[in-house]
Amino acid sequence: MGELRTMSPALRQASTDAPLSPVILVKGAGEMASAVAWRLHMAHLRRICMLDLENPLCVRRTVSFCTALESGAASVEGVRARAARTREEIERAWRVREIAVVRTGDWARIAGLAPEVVVDAILAKRNTGTRKDNAPMVIALGPGFVAGADCHLVVETNRGHDLGRIIVSGSAAPNTGVPGEIAGHAADRVLRAPAAGAFETDRAIGDLVHAQEVIGRVAGQPVKAGIDGVLRGLIRAGTAVVPGLKIGDIDPRGRREYCDTISDKARAIAGAVLEAVMRHCNDVRVESPATLRC
Repeated sequence: MGELRTMSPALRQASTDAPLSPVILVKGAGEMASAVAWRLHMAHLRRICMLDLENPLCVRRTVSFCTALESGAASVEGVRARAARTREEIERAWRVREIAVVRTGDWARIAGLAPEVVVDAILAKRNTGTRKDNAPMVIALGPGFVAGADCHLVVETNRGHDLGRIIVSGSAAPNTGVPGEIAGHAADRVLRAPAAGAFETDRAIGDLVHAQEVIGRVAGQPVKAGIDGVLRGLIRAGTAVVPGLKIGDIDPRGRREYCDTISDKARAIAGAVLEAVMRHCNDVRVESPATLRC
């Protein structure tokens, strides 16, 4: 304490201020992307901006920050996000400790916010345009990326022994096309669009449903539940869909509270991203302390 009192005012201030969080850009604002942003925010990395489509295709909307683009604000397990269209609105969100969510089309018009970390959490199973030179640290989730070529690090998203593993060279496991098993159910717990058109439904996330019950329709064709359970996820009514697109998720465990909480898989992936970001921060701390942003 005596040493701190003898410091100059400037050094005393520098020693007590919290380090400035890096600007982190998360591509995507669906379930996995939102778990990542939630975990980073909870670790006090508070300058987070998320990007998503004008009309998001998210299914687990009750745990996804993309819903802020519809209603102006969203909350996941106590963390709030707000929609933003300008740099000023993004920074306003950060000042009140909220995550900023921006439409992908608006991002190109926002100047002066070069991210230090980019996380591609779109989970398209292919690279839709992310490059290693997008930021000093680029992290990608799942298949479709090569660590060391498309990005710096890849996080494994396939359930199993390697879930959440950070890959420094090479790729994640290929897309299996088979949903993860819950209580003995895999493909039959997922609702998919039977045709192209607008999805219409009067059901809501959290509803109890039964096998063969009609959940909604696309172009007049019924979407039927494959099993009994709780609607854990459901795409927004009126969304334009294509045949085979995932539009719903039934949880056979029947626990309504699971609809509003981050899944085990999402938490594992989010934890890996946090580790990857902190690895980068520590590298910066050692190599370039003058540019420390973490």
